[in-house]
Amino acid sequence: MQNQVLAIVAGREITRQDVEELKMQIGPQAANFQGPEGESRLVDELIHQELFYAEALNQKLDQSPAFLEEVEREKANLLKRFAIRNLLDAVEVSEEELQAFYNENPKAFETEGGVRARHILVPSLESAEEIAASIKNGQDFADAAKAHSMCPSKEQGGDLGKFGKGQMVPEFEEAAFTLAIGELSAPVQTQFGYHLIEVTERDEVGRMSLEEVRDDLHRELVMRKQSSVYMNHVNALKASYPIERK
Repeated sequence: MQNQVLAIVAGREITRQDVEELKMQIGPQAANFQGPEGESRLVDELIHQELFYAEALNQKLDQSPAFLEEVEREKANLLKRFAIRNLLDAVEVSEEELQAFYNENPKAFETEGGVRARHILVPSLESAEEIAASIKNGQDFADAAKAHSMCPSKEQGGDLGKFGKGQMVPEFEEAAFTLAIGELSAPVQTQFGYHLIEVTERDEVGRMSLEEVRDDLHRELVMRKQSSVYMNHVNALKASYPIERK
């Protein structure tokens, strides 16, 4: 299918593969050339390019000094890229290296703990203290939230669901991640007012398994190793070839 010939210009074939390569070259703009009509426009462009190619050969532009000089520049750049890719493509990371890095860097794979909490938000410290006293004397937290809280979560008895660090304002977060499960906080002042907070669930800090992080870790270690191989090879080359900076 990729070798399907779509046009022939001066004896040179234009195939579906050429169309696909042109789409890759134009990147996001390829979205403007969808369907049969869009593909036809791309084939037209390839035909135009082949016409210029045929004319250039007819005028012997491929033998002009300016063209030959540009070819040499492109050849040098292509060879540089090929040499670097040839060096880096040979870099591999073994299973033993993966396992060793995983074992030696446990903190890199920790999962942050989270909490589930409910709260009551009121405008004044006095109100917060009165409600706290009522809860300590037996009033249900959810009932108190429904009766007094200014937060929309009052409809769920003050329940905020689960959240991790960085999701709440600092004062609220510090209290929530310090409280024991079932413990009622002292009034906590934030920019929104005064909160009474109770943590109902807590997820402790965990650790992702090697299988969970294998692909990302492999990519990271390959990149690190490639960087090291690249610089070591550059240093070796510096000792082998003269360099004169001006």
